[in-house]
Amino acid sequence: MIEVRNACQIGTKKLFSSNPSEHRFEKPRIKVKGEFKEVSWDEALDKAADILVKAKRPLMYGFSSTECEAQGKGVELAEMLGAILDNTASVCHGPSLLAIQDVGAPLSTLGEYKNRADLVVFWGSNPVHAHPRHLGRYSEFVRGYFRKDGRNDRYVIVVDPRYTHTAQIADLYIKVNPSEDYELVNAIRATLRGVDLDEEEISGVKKEDVVKLVEKLKTCNFGVIFFGMGLTQTLSHHRNVDAAISLVRELNDHTKFLLTPMRGHYNVAGANQVFTWNTGFAYSIDFSKGYPRYNPGEFSSVDLLMKDEVDAALIVASDPASNFPAAAVKNMFKHPLISIEPHKTPTSEFADVILPPAFAGIECEGTAYRMDKVPLRLRKVKDAPGECLSDHDILERLIEKVKEKLGE
Repeated sequence: MIEVRNACQIGTKKLFSSNPSEHRFEKPRIKVKGEFKEVSWDEALDKAADILVKAKRPLMYGFSSTECEAQGKGVELAEMLGAILDNTASVCHGPSLLAIQDVGAPLSTLGEYKNRADLVVFWGSNPVHAHPRHLGRYSEFVRGYFRKDGRNDRYVIVVDPRYTHTAQIADLYIKVNPSEDYELVNAIRATLRGVDLDEEEISGVKKEDVVKLVEKLKTCNFGVIFFGMGLTQTLSHHRNVDAAISLVRELNDHTKFLLTPMRGHYNVAGANQVFTWNTGFAYSIDFSKGYPRYNPGEFSSVDLLMKDEVDAALIVASDPASNFPAAAVKNMFKHPLISIEPHKTPTSEFADVILPPAFAGIECEGTAYRMDKVPLRLRKVKDAPGECLSDHDILERLIEKVKEKLGE
């Protein structure tokens, strides 16, 4: 890969990171006496299968940065092993899924917002850094079918405790106190119903600013709320999202309003879709009884690791050692660890087996779901270096090894 055009900073970095380098794994490795040794695929897969079959409560985590076809194989393997199956939603937008299960959600596609939205709210998200192409392609600067003047046809509101770079280019910035979004959302709902608020300040926002915000929300032609982890991972968690969904539902008595979660990993929405159509549940799934059970907080990766209930882990396309709590990571490293990972990461450095994958959408084909749940076909543009296989092929071969050891 020599040159990249028309990609954001994140995409450009990913494309260049697929090039061969000292940090890229090109052959399978197993750890022998504390040192990594390159081995054949057959030997590495045999070692990985041995770890998983011997484990009493294995954890399979990640899957949000790989193709849907591999995610399907992950479900098959988890069911075969009686494992815990989880994806990164449990540490990002899992509360969004819980809220949607409670009260539904008025969702639409990004193209609908691009063409119709004249009011855009970013609540607890900072797309300038987290989703660099979002503003230019779908939400703020882009010209839509009914929004010919692009930015001039849109009013942008940012609700955030910090004056982010997204807030700096907004028409209205609402500074909410950290972890008090729930109170503010319900104050907006009350004002929308004509209630005169008793307090002069709610969650750090003046009463007159709440009234001004409500007036903007209900007088637009087509509005959308894009919400991020500022709602899902602060106090109240899924109740924040529940309240936001209820607000949007009530705004539809006055105008057209929708909302969409700002998903992070490029195929975390795909992981939720694939897990759901296979098991009925989007994440935090336990197969230990031979059938899928769902209980976030009990079967979530972090909770299981914090309680040291896992005795082996298979990490696919993720690096939990970089973002899980230290106690959870410490417990994960106490037990056998398998990493399907193209680069050196804190997780792979402590792995017992490393299985090097090809990049989906660069070195192999596949399918991924956009944040608005629109499936996209990923195309191959170059060959993978060394002996790298697609995540799908790795998991398929691992399943065959596990079947051999289980005598199936």
